[in-house]
Amino acid sequence: MANTIDQAFVAQFEADVQLAYQRMGSKMRNTVRTNNVSGSTAKFQKIGTGSATTKARNGNITPMDLAHTNVTVTMADYYAPEYIDSLDELKTNINERQAVATSAAAALGRKTDELITTALDAGANSTQIADTGGALVLADLLVLFETMGAADIPEDGQRYLAMAPAGFADLFNITEFASSDYVGPQNLPFAGGMTMKDFLGFKIFSTSAVAGGKNYAYHTTAVGLGINADVRTEVNYVAEKVAHLTTSMMSMGAVVINDNGVYEVLDNN
Repeated sequence: MANTIDQAFVAQFEADVQLAYQRMGSKMRNTVRTNNVSGSTAKFQKIGTGSATTKARNGNITPMDLAHTNVTVTMADYYAPEYIDSLDELKTNINERQAVATSAAAALGRKTDELITTALDAGANSTQIADTGGALVLADLLVLFETMGAADIPEDGQRYLAMAPAGFADLFNITEFASSDYVGPQNLPFAGGMTMKDFLGFKIFSTSAVAGGKNYAYHTTAVGLGINADVRTEVNYVAEKVAHLTTSMMSMGAVVINDNGVYEVLDNN
């Protein structure tokens, strides 16, 4: 009977990577619009704003004539490889395969968020919400709320504010953000760990992909992530190394679809 233990190893490792990527890999992937891509580029469709009109009795209606355009993003390939030495596995008191799987998933997750923040940086609206004299205060967040409201960005639970850890920490000094007297105990920024917190209609969260005092507010539909190849893994035995080469990989690209829904929020951190 053929020895197929390596197939079980491969399947288990790939499952570990997928689980880790979904659990702790990317914070931003699920906050943007995604599109599965079969080629080297992805096109995201953009539909213009329409206006309602009246008509006379028995008269003709006036069509909105919505403008249809698209934006294109090119896919890029990323790899997270590592060797797992066959004899080293016998000498450690940790699950080496699990550790490598987690590290690979984390690396690809950080790259996913980097792609998104790079796109946000390049395609944000020219209007900035800026407080370069210090940390963000309530008045700055109110200006952001007013700006997106004036731009008719839907208040549908899909507004996000991605912040650098230092900027997110500054929000703790805003009583209306941090006190249960205003937001209720379930939305305290320190309740349940550093997860997304609802405030002024935004889901606010921290990520190391944001740095340099430049945070990003956006609506899900305004940012696109093209996925040419989702996270997957290959495990191959390399005889010369007496080790398994585990390679996790993905092919993705991100772009701002509508700058009307993306704003830079600057602070002095």
